[in-house]
Amino acid sequence: MERRTTTPRPGWQQTVEAQGLIYPLTRHPDGSLHPYWDESAYYVFSLEEVEALEDTVAELHRMCLAAADHIVAEDRLADLGITDARVAAAVTESWHRRAELPSLYGRFDLRYDGTGPAKLLEYNADTPTSLVEAASPQWFWMEERFPGADQWNSLHERLVEAWRAQAALLPPGAPLHFAHSAADELGEDLMTVAYLKETAEQAGLTTDWLAMEEIGWDSLSGRFVDNRLHFIRGIFKLYPWEWLTTDSFGPHVLDTLDNGGGTGSTLWIEPAWKMLLSNKALLAILWELYPDHPHLLPAYLDGPRELATTTGYVAKPLLGREGAGITVHDPGTPPAPREDPCCYQQLAPLPAFDGSHVVLGTWVVAGEPAGLGIRESTGLITDEYARFLPHVIL
Repeated sequence: MERRTTTPRPGWQQTVEAQGLIYPLTRHPDGSLHPYWDESAYYVFSLEEVEALEDTVAELHRMCLAAADHIVAEDRLADLGITDARVAAAVTESWHRRAELPSLYGRFDLRYDGTGPAKLLEYNADTPTSLVEAASPQWFWMEERFPGADQWNSLHERLVEAWRAQAALLPPGAPLHFAHSAADELGEDLMTVAYLKETAEQAGLTTDWLAMEEIGWDSLSGRFVDNRLHFIRGIFKLYPWEWLTTDSFGPHVLDTLDNGGGTGSTLWIEPAWKMLLSNKALLAILWELYPDHPHLLPAYLDGPRELATTTGYVAKPLLGREGAGITVHDPGTPPAPREDPCCYQQLAPLPAFDGSHVVLGTWVVAGEPAGLGIRESTGLITDEYARFLPHVIL
């Protein structure tokens, strides 16, 4: 693993925007604009490194599924903050019926510096983003800058095949709706959903789309409807389950949930069982089930324990996005009280390359390793001001 600097292509911004990355710049708190897509540098991996990372991702995914099974079997949903009885029942039923429910993708964030085993930082299994840039612009960047080279990137082909393979699980005779939140001002959620919609269409599916805020409730039929008053039978939503079940329409979601049994009226993708994996409590349960595993960091739910005095720790809210609410604590610092439930994970500072801290976003599609996206940040927390850099296998 090596970071190399290079000269960006002339007109790079227009190029990546035409490839679907309509948010190539990030506005910082002082009002200045900086590249989010950053091709002034790139990362080089050997084939052996990538093959080892693929094996790591496959193993972590299997372990996460085993942990989800443990959570359900041992009735530990409360450890994830899932205390509402109806939500817990929906998640449990969804897990038991998971073979009947479409599930598309997820992203493992790993700490890796090229010299030791990759370590799991978190699993974004419900609403992962940074997909568009990983699947499309970085592939075309490689073809232009390194013709004949390779990249860990089979995302597009695997997404199309996943839709095709799971088409029989979708409600027959109805379009598959795709929804994002209109509250997204950058356009990232919009373009992620648009891209996934395109892959579904390439798999032969009939699709439609709308904003989450445009979804309506028909009280006469007891059904969700779109902005043209058509029933929503199946829908992919880039909208977290914890929001979906607590919004004003949350009770209707549970009342009409198609959880694989065919008795409900709306099938939601990702399925409800993804709440088991998109929660930071999973990190502590993994450590409990697989202590001292080479790809895990020690993590606890009841406090930092020995981490407070030995390695330091990171306090992570059980639910969150873009690093929100995460705090870093060096060893020996006084414990900071937290009102919100947290996972306390060993502090393992992100490796620095040329002064930038890097995290590997490794993708799974239909449960199989599918690609890599790299983000850099100036600090130890990968937040909304991080940059995306392409990679190549040489």
